[in-house]
Amino acid sequence: MKKLIGFLGVAACVGTIQTASAGDVTGKVALKGTPPPAPEMPLRADPFCGKIPEIAGTASNPRMPFYAVDKGGGLADVFIYIKEGAKPAPPPAQPVVIDQVQCQYAPYVVGLQAKQKILVKNSDPLMHNVHPQPTVAGNKEFNKAQPANAAPLEFTFDNPEVFLRFRCDVHPWMFSYVGVVDHPYFAVSGKDGTFKIANVPPGDYTIEAVHRKTHLAGGKGLTQKIKVGADGAKADFTVEVPAQ
Repeated sequence: MKKLIGFLGVAACVGTIQTASAGDVTGKVALKGTPPPAPEMPLRADPFCGKIPEIAGTASNPRMPFYAVDKGGGLADVFIYIKEGAKPAPPPAQPVVIDQVQCQYAPYVVGLQAKQKILVKNSDPLMHNVHPQPTVAGNKEFNKAQPANAAPLEFTFDNPEVFLRFRCDVHPWMFSYVGVVDHPYFAVSGKDGTFKIANVPPGDYTIEAVHRKTHLAGGKGLTQKIKVGADGAKADFTVEVPAQ
């Protein structure tokens, strides 16, 4: 009996060590090159959007956030995920939320696990329609009207897809891009280009960074091989502006 207890104690200790050895993958995404000026979103001229106080009180329209880059060259809104080596995992119960506010989708880029709920809210005093446009077989397309003050719309998608696009057909400048993967090891770069994928189990992986503008223009994501240990791993990326 003492030997059995000792064995179980060692096994529990080993399990604790393995869990504790999970590490964070961190890095930064930078932009190389000068992007062309993005087109304006015609919010002020729209008969309904233009009446929203936050829009009516501005002197000019915002531009499409194709390349959200800071003064240091850090690139936001890049989806970074483990492309190879991660095991599929059950989706979390907590939903991902996208809002429609001031006639724009927010966030512009978001990550999601397959079969995880995604809720789309409408915080504007006008009607939008929510139109996810998947291209991967098995992910269902929807097109639903959403009046002001309506309850959030709920969606799920069964299969990985980068990017799955949401749009509003009423306001054709409104888009949100969703990176759908079958595990929790993903992130979206922040305003300064930095990102963190937390608690990645130790092992060898391929990580990919995908920028929606270069990706949709026919470019591929940027990949790296990484080895995650107790101290995590580092992965920096540089996205180049495509030749015009």
